[in-house]
Amino acid sequence: MRPKTLPSAAKSPMPQNIEIKARIESVDELLARALALPGAQGPTLIEQDDSFYAVPHGRLKLRRFADGSAELIAYQRADAQGPKLSQYRRVPVPDAAALHAALVASCGERGRVVKRRQLVLVGTTRIHIDEVQGLGPYMELEVVLGPQDTPAQGQATAQALMAALGIAPAAWCSGAYVDLLASQATQGRHAT
Repeated sequence: MRPKTLPSAAKSPMPQNIEIKARIESVDELLARALALPGAQGPTLIEQDDSFYAVPHGRLKLRRFADGSAELIAYQRADAQGPKLSQYRRVPVPDAAALHAALVASCGERGRVVKRRQLVLVGTTRIHIDEVQGLGPYMELEVVLGPQDTPAQGQATAQALMAALGIAPAAWCSGAYVDLLASQATQGRHAT
């Protein structure tokens, strides 16, 4: 399969990474494979509760953590299978409840994603092994791009790691978890 051409990372105003999401069979099995990779660090358990808002461009979510902290994350990423460029901005939030209420009142809430995430670091790549409420086990790779890195380099790293983890392209998914949950809900309504 020939890699897709990705836009240039040069002079981007936002941090960037290359992402791939895939359906997996088992969190425990993939965690063991990830920890066996050379240089792997972790795992770190992170419980996340994401509220997504209806916005005209990209995605906007408020991420709340189990310790009470939160951050607002705005990002833009193509809804395509395989490695894709993601540009993002993260902002710490001191009062998540008040911000959530303001965003729901002004934008509307698009959906909610609750997950238990195991984070494994391999070089500049974040391997997220997730148990997503309502979806089951998934994983995401985020290859963080530095100022000198090109999207093509990040894409090559992502594809090599997916192969090392034993995840075939047939398991790759497009969209965000909130999209997968919405699609599942729509299919459930059509099935009845």
